[in-house]
Amino acid sequence: MPLTLQWTDIGLRLAVAVIAAVLIGWDRGEHGEPSGIRTTLIVCLTSTTAMLAANLLLHTTGKANDSFVTLDVMRLPLGILTGMGFIGAGAILKRGETVQGLTTAATLWFVTVIGICCGSGLIGLAIAATILGVAVLSGLKWLGERLPKYRRATITVVIAPDGPPFEEVAKNIKEADVSLRGFSVESETDRRTLVLRVLWHDRSTTPRLPPAITALANLPGVVELRWEG
Repeated sequence: MPLTLQWTDIGLRLAVAVIAAVLIGWDRGEHGEPSGIRTTLIVCLTSTTAMLAANLLLHTTGKANDSFVTLDVMRLPLGILTGMGFIGAGAILKRGETVQGLTTAATLWFVTVIGICCGSGLIGLAIAATILGVAVLSGLKWLGERLPKYRRATITVVIAPDGPPFEEVAKNIKEADVSLRGFSVESETDRRTLVLRVLWHDRSTTPRLPPAITALANLPGVVELRWEG
């Protein structure tokens, strides 16, 4: 980090920060994620400006030769990352057995570090990190959608009084290579409602129930079958 900054240095650092934030924010916004261009841009510019301010405050003119060693240049970036941790935590949501927003929080944290690199004058590192970040967010998303993964769902089966017992439904689920993680039964005078929490290995690019599970709707006495993943 050079002690004396010229306006050309400041402009270069801000320009690299803007380009990096726009590239990453564009990819996230294109996929409908909350951290779009405006979010990543303001986060990156904030961390860059903070590091520029720290750089401009590192003047040693008129001070003793050993005064520079008393300055802790890591205190400000650590404070920036701590503050970003609170914002990232607010982006993470837990819905049922699934957790959403982890990639959004990680992206904001990543953009913050890029801003710190830009503000510190580590332009090469910032550019390399931006290229890798865009590759991970766009390229690995395509790969991740095509890799086999475990999916969770809650299946609700409404059964008439003369419908199949729970044991038969559980047997069909087991034969479909689906793991039954939990269930509840609600009995009424004219129907029974089974709420099943299941887990299965899926290779499809979009969430869908295994055919053997959807076939439960064809069993005699099954009034309704619905699910949410």
